[in-house]
Amino acid sequence: MGEGRAPGAGGAKTSAGQAAGMPVVSSESVLALKRRARRINRALAEKYPYAHAELDFRNPFELLVATVLSAQTTDVTVNQVTRVLFDRYPDARSLAEADPADLEVILKPTGFFRAKSRNVIALCTRLVDDYNGVVPGRLEDLVTLPGVGRKTANVVLGNGFGIPGISVDTHFARLANRFGWTQSDDPVRIEQDVAELFDRKDWTMLSHRVIFHGRRVCHARKPACGACPVATWCPSFGLGETDPAKAAKLLKYELAPGSEALLDQLLAETHRAAEIRMASQQRTP
Repeated sequence: MGEGRAPGAGGAKTSAGQAAGMPVVSSESVLALKRRARRINRALAEKYPYAHAELDFRNPFELLVATVLSAQTTDVTVNQVTRVLFDRYPDARSLAEADPADLEVILKPTGFFRAKSRNVIALCTRLVDDYNGVVPGRLEDLVTLPGVGRKTANVVLGNGFGIPGISVDTHFARLANRFGWTQSDDPVRIEQDVAELFDRKDWTMLSHRVIFHGRRVCHARKPACGACPVATWCPSFGLGETDPAKAAKLLKYELAPGSEALLDQLLAETHRAAEIRMASQQRTP
């Protein structure tokens, strides 16, 4: 599927600075851009049929708190912490009433734990005071909560309520620029630019696929261009390693060398992807 081949996006210009996610300047028409963007999405869907939210949660409340905690840390770390957190504090009221010192001990592995403890308590206090402890299902309400911006709100809406949304994290922002879908580094503008290229019903899964790709293949410092399934349609092809064999060594998670059994299981049981990932993480030191 285009692995290792030169890009096919006409009129695109690339530079070394794009390795950090800087915008691609392109002379494509809007129609051509939309067609190319949707082709990339289809290719990513074929590559990652098991793409899903990588934060573990059982309800919108757990997803909201986990997403707030995910700032400046990894989803793996957050998942380890929230197993303990939600066992002790299962709802908004119990977290709102938590002793900050006790909460800091639990949240310490996520970094910035003092600020995160304050934010979580403030968030849950607002949920209790204004929403009877229930997470609201509207973006305009979610973004008024302490520590919740549009990215977090879209994550919660898309995965907790089934309401389509584009979640612009650092991976999504980097790839949207490399793909030439936007020329902005502002998350709100990126969301708006990308939304114009895709049907609304596709927004949530698009977010998962792009983020999956950013974590596994299109890395910030050294993208694995030679092992990229969308190389044919990417105007930034060549920013990273283009040799297929060398690029394959840069792949991560289930695509990494030696992880073939995990990948096979994910492809065979896409409906159990989150469960399979959780089990894999628990087995990994």
